[in-house]
Amino acid sequence: MADLFCPECKKFTEVVFDHSAGDTICSECGLVLEAHSVDETSEWRTFSNESADNDPVRVGGPYNPLLSSGGLSTVISKPNGGSSEFLSSSLGKWQGRGSNPDRNLIQAFKAIATMSERLGLVTTIKDRANEIYKKIEDQKLLRGRNQDAIMAACLYIACRQENKPRTVKEICSIVHGTSKREIGRAKEFIVKHLELEMGQSMEIGTIHAGDYMRRFCSNLGMANQEVKAAQEAVQKSEELDIRRSPISIAAAIIYIISQLSDDKKPLKDISVVTRVAEGTIKNSFKDLSPHLSGLIPAWYATEEDIKNLQP
Repeated sequence: MADLFCPECKKFTEVVFDHSAGDTICSECGLVLEAHSVDETSEWRTFSNESADNDPVRVGGPYNPLLSSGGLSTVISKPNGGSSEFLSSSLGKWQGRGSNPDRNLIQAFKAIATMSERLGLVTTIKDRANEIYKKIEDQKLLRGRNQDAIMAACLYIACRQENKPRTVKEICSIVHGTSKREIGRAKEFIVKHLELEMGQSMEIGTIHAGDYMRRFCSNLGMANQEVKAAQEAVQKSEELDIRRSPISIAAAIIYIISQLSDDKKPLKDISVVTRVAEGTIKNSFKDLSPHLSGLIPAWYATEEDIKNLQP
């Protein structure tokens, strides 16, 4: 349900969408606010007469404004026997020979969707990555370039723009055969050319250590109190001049909070989850050590416990 203004009730009320008739109806007075709406979501229907209990089958995807045809097309399926086998086979071959201007885009969007699924990203990030790739593809700048690195870089930029950043190492882990350097170069290439196209600086968001904290703590199975303490500590750390990357600071604070808890997490596990080397975590710990009394919440640990911490 959603809230819309009803002229009959003279107020915002909950409305119900009748998919069969395409009507938007006020749930209080029954007034039809909008009639015969077009539903552009995916269509689900079954053509089987064997049983009425059969699950519906997806028949085409939703309208995609990034494709010239809107993603609406007809596909001749492969033959599976019968008198029309030869005809369908011939038609399928002729269709395959035809030119599809969106073929490369469709393949790229599928690859980005697969990457997004592996990283557990929401649809808005995937759609933003598709938009970025489409802009670069329209400029005809992708010939001879590493397509996997370009798609990974689009996803990296989309994550930062949606304030859900992922580290380059995380992106690199789901793109086989592509290095961090290649993704970094692809990111710089995309930002440079999109800035030239727009005529202004491209905002991709600023990375903070707190952006990674909840996800890292969740993957480590830390308790709520530990997560809360880590978030408070990382917020206070932003006021300090620590010459470390946000990811390294986040990993070091997680390690510190873990050492002050009853359920201590091994340094190795923290390194695996955060993808920060154990030596880097220890060095970041040393940099934070002089400020621990101001970083660690007083309700979480005593001054004596904090003093006894060893990098």
